[in-house]
Amino acid sequence: MSDLFAEKNIKPMLIGVQGEPFDDADFIYELKIDGERCIAYLDPTDGTELRNKRNMKLLPKVPELAELQSYVNCRCILDGELAIMEAGKPVFFEIQRRSMMSNPLKIQLAAQKTPATFVAFDILYLRDHPVNDLPLMERKRLLAQTVLREDARFAVSRFIERGGVAFFELAKAQELEGIVAKRRDSRYYFDKRTRDWIKIKYLQDEDFVVCGYLRKENSMTSVVLGQYRGSELVYKGHVTLGVGGESFRRIRALPRKISPPFSVPPGNEDAAWVEPRLVCVVQYMMKTEHGGLRQPVFKGLREDKAAIECVESQSPIV
Repeated sequence: MSDLFAEKNIKPMLIGVQGEPFDDADFIYELKIDGERCIAYLDPTDGTELRNKRNMKLLPKVPELAELQSYVNCRCILDGELAIMEAGKPVFFEIQRRSMMSNPLKIQLAAQKTPATFVAFDILYLRDHPVNDLPLMERKRLLAQTVLREDARFAVSRFIERGGVAFFELAKAQELEGIVAKRRDSRYYFDKRTRDWIKIKYLQDEDFVVCGYLRKENSMTSVVLGQYRGSELVYKGHVTLGVGGESFRRIRALPRKISPPFSVPPGNEDAAWVEPRLVCVVQYMMKTEHGGLRQPVFKGLREDKAAIECVESQSPIV
């Protein structure tokens, strides 16, 4: 029989639906952390291993978290989020910037200047066996019993059992990303999207395939966006605000394509088309009736998602 801890190949459960704030005694509510999903394999004897959703090793990027095993009292696997905090709030740009670093010296300097935090919100394995088939509230109890201490490098996600609407309004007032509602009796299904977890977002964002870029006036650059509809890439607009820095250097270094991957909408005729390999995150206020993005902002690239996973929404959010 295979052992989850030895294999270290967990694909985490994913949120399956987005909704509006609600109150329901069958759900708990916790903050949605704006960071990078992380599975932590912790053993008080053998140390710490961190993997992202694509099972890439993360400790080389966040060496300051190499001793997370000291925060637990037994061998376990935790699901959580890597984040870098500023003024008590997670800053996606900082964890995204760290994930793209490769120079060990620069990584060490960044670890000292802007250290990362692991925020645990679930436990999947305890001592020598999986616990993902237990109800969520039982897993929350086991998580609390397993953690020895918390500080700026390791924290446990707090939750409330009622008042989802009020909790969302509090997150909104603090300009946080939003909250997640989770059904109290839900099991944890590896590599599945589930409607038992519902994201309720104040600041909308979405993942897109980088298809090209367009030089504009005043030294501005727009990134041309796409998403998959089945096996076909379709045009999803472009974003200008926030484009630049290391993210754009990586985009510009992509192999060029002679022709675009879709019919070119007006205004994009002069774009430089690139191999659709990279995924970017774009934040926006809302979508138009026809699916366009209002006030889009480029948040950065992400390493933990493949381009083919960027699938268009079934219907626009208005």
